[in-house]
Amino acid sequence: MPEITVTEHLLSTQKTNSPHATGQFTALLHDLIVSAKIISRNVKQAGLVDILGGTGEVNVQGERVQKLDEFANNVLIYRMRACGAVCALGSEELAEPLLLSPGMENRERGRYLIFFDPLDGSSNIDVNVSIGTIFSIYRRAEDARGEVRKEELLRPGLEQVAAGYFVYGPSTMLVYSTGQGVNGFTLDPSIGEFLLSHPDMRIPETGSIYSVNSAYYAHWDEYAREAVDTFARPADHEPHSLRYVGSLVADFHRTMLYGGIFLYPAEDRRPQGKLRLMYEAAPLALLAEQAGGLAIDGACRILEKKPEAIHDRTPLFIGSARDVEKVAAIYRRRG
Repeated sequence: MPEITVTEHLLSTQKTNSPHATGQFTALLHDLIVSAKIISRNVKQAGLVDILGGTGEVNVQGERVQKLDEFANNVLIYRMRACGAVCALGSEELAEPLLLSPGMENRERGRYLIFFDPLDGSSNIDVNVSIGTIFSIYRRAEDARGEVRKEELLRPGLEQVAAGYFVYGPSTMLVYSTGQGVNGFTLDPSIGEFLLSHPDMRIPETGSIYSVNSAYYAHWDEYAREAVDTFARPADHEPHSLRYVGSLVADFHRTMLYGGIFLYPAEDRRPQGKLRLMYEAAPLALLAEQAGGLAIDGACRILEKKPEAIHDRTPLFIGSARDVEKVAAIYRRRG
């Protein structure tokens, strides 16, 4: 197979499907990739330089900020400011969205809005577990001008023009979609390029793995417990194997490749769920559906949920279509 870079793949796709593209999205993706290369480099050096451990601060989510969290967030903000394609961004580490002006170069205001979790799974950094960056991209309406309004930010996942993630593990990978399937690229460190390694990714229709933090079983309602028991203790077939890393990117990436289901139900102490809708659940839901899978919160399709705030949370059941449909059938009985 010829070695195809991300940019070559994107330009080929745009030539076929978006012949009037302005180049802003290409610039945005380029700077996302540069950000990921910088983050990946520092993740791989984390044990050798003073970048492990916490900063001593707590973010807007009430979580302890790791040094690499802060570093990754700053890298992404800097690159998104610099690329000229972004008019607003939201991050797990920022209390409010950041609205970007066109800058000093008198260039036109960017047409894209981006939301990201700069370093998902950061609590695993110190023990060398795979972590990642998740991103979600929207485009402003053609007639929108001036400062970005709140209603432009709070949009359902169905309106995403692209979404994806970088996973920093034994190799660094980019998996993303622009609504025309899902493709995976692996960073070749010898040339510094992401090369197409997983074309047209598809989630198997069913799998043999389920992924959930079963320590919270006592905090789930009867429907969530039944959903998990469907895979852990089925009556009519062998149980699925339990695999849970505790890094959403790592758990979802395995599900993309091998099938199965990732479950993060609501709890009595977190009735709205834990995962963030706009920069965790929605982008992964787009990838799942584009790869032939499903993503729901139990009763509703994740991509149809309209957020009321940037940091809205949601339950999440995502993965192979048949496995997720089993969960949907249980929640339909609840009404």
